[in-house]
Amino acid sequence: MFSGIVEEAAEVVSLRKDEDNLHLTLKSSFAGELCIDQSVAHNGVCLTVVELPGDGTYTVTAIRETLERSNLGMLQPGALVNLERSMRVDGRLDGHIVQGHVDQTAVCTGLSEADGSWYYTFEYRVSRAMARRGYITVDKGSVTVNGVSLTVCEPQETPDPSDPGSLICRFKVAIIPYTRNNTNFSEIAPCTVVNLEFDILGKYLSRIASL
Repeated sequence: MFSGIVEEAAEVVSLRKDEDNLHLTLKSSFAGELCIDQSVAHNGVCLTVVELPGDGTYTVTAIRETLERSNLGMLQPGALVNLERSMRVDGRLDGHIVQGHVDQTAVCTGLSEADGSWYYTFEYRVSRAMARRGYITVDKGSVTVNGVSLTVCEPQETPDPSDPGSLICRFKVAIIPYTRNNTNFSEIAPCTVVNLEFDILGKYLSRIASL
């Protein structure tokens, strides 16, 4: 389990395909503190450390389902990836409860500066059935974007004209300078694809309400 408080934005050193799997090697300041089988969130995706060569890098493996649901398959060497090690039981929950199970991707559709901070607008599509199960953003609720715990602003839903059973959803998040400078939000621009994990508490409450 994670909290959505990113520890650092690490650089992708290399990518290696292995049938349907993708091995990602990253350079991190805390690589020397990791151990094999440890869980680390990468842009919000929980992956297991499989190699530690001892040179300040480590390797994790993403399977096909992970690549289809997230933006990890779009990474290139040199890209920045948000990292967070799993929560300690005796630690503070500074963000919100994050599982590291990305639900889907969204696209950045807008970016504006506001008195030193930034507002990012994201858009995603979801079926009405999944929305009823809590896979949706709500005003002042929590959402994880590329592994960063954020508060939702101005959520909107409109019918998808190409699919009556789906919705086009939009929301904004406010990013302070520290977050922008210490995560890969510094690289997010219009048309950038990001990972979303919706609030697990909202999913549980939606499921209970449907029984």
